[in-house]
Amino acid sequence: MVATGVLYKIGEAATRSGVSAANIRYYEKEGLLSAGARSESSYRLYSDAEIHQLRFIRLCRAMDMSLDEVRSLLALDWHSTEDCTAARTTVDAHLHHVRERLQELQTLEKELVALRDCCDGHSGVCRTIEALHRRADTQDLGATVGSAVKRHV
Repeated sequence: MVATGVLYKIGEAATRSGVSAANIRYYEKEGLLSAGARSESSYRLYSDAEIHQLRFIRLCRAMDMSLDEVRSLLALDWHSTEDCTAARTTVDAHLHHVRERLQELQTLEKELVALRDCCDGHSGVCRTIEALHRRADTQDLGATVGSAVKRHV
């Protein structure tokens, strides 16, 4: 990260960070990015450090981390042994969520294959659509296909 001392308006910050202007505003609202400098005409201005922080947030979000997980990682000092342990704990917890989601997706895959195989496309009635309607009629309001899907993000 090279600090130039130049400040960028939100459009340029979005281009440089790869984060949309709407998401930049959202991250500010959520406290992941501080509301900092403003121009004389009240435009929000972003430094190289803030653009780096936006890239960090984008990277974490691309790994499907929740805002709370990103917030936790942003608050840590990479030169601190205690914070290194906290970062590892945060990543381990996220890894646990990912492994749970993989199991849920494998179950979903099996159910989708079985659903697809209900119909060969040659009978007068589509058994796949029929099966979906049957499930819709019998499904509990709190349930989903298979087990309850619980996304952490």
